[in-house]
Amino acid sequence: MLSTTLVRLIESHWEEIAARLIASIRKHPDMQNLAAETDGELREWARQILGNLGSLLSVPRDEEVERRFQVLGRLRFEQNIPLHEAVLRVQLLKEKITGFIHEQGFPMSALQLYAEEELEQRMGGVFDACVYHMVRGYEAAMRRSARVSGAGG
Repeated sequence: MLSTTLVRLIESHWEEIAARLIASIRKHPDMQNLAAETDGELREWARQILGNLGSLLSVPRDEEVERRFQVLGRLRFEQNIPLHEAVLRVQLLKEKITGFIHEQGFPMSALQLYAEEELEQRMGGVFDACVYHMVRGYEAAMRRSARVSGAGG
């Protein structure tokens, strides 16, 4: 379908989308902790998602998404990144992808509109699952930390 073409376009322009994300993070008032990360760290995180967007969207890999994003949630907790910032970064990335798609200026036939809508719906489902699993990983790490703190005191 045409959405495959859009996914390939996103994957091939991941650096441009990552640059937009980084700029957004740097100026967002609620992203102070993540804004302290280097451009390289932020770019690498975006590359891992954007460069593999087709596989995230096409194959039902609930277990892979679950594992990857629960690990990410745990890492964010261990890095003392507030949960709201971790969630906001995922939301901003989705927003930047959607903005990029809309800016491409493809002829807006009914088929193209359908492809964009289809891609946005699929991305919405994947990104919602990513946030859910990231929050679960974060909360699990927080509980584990509380138990360790409680046992040591």
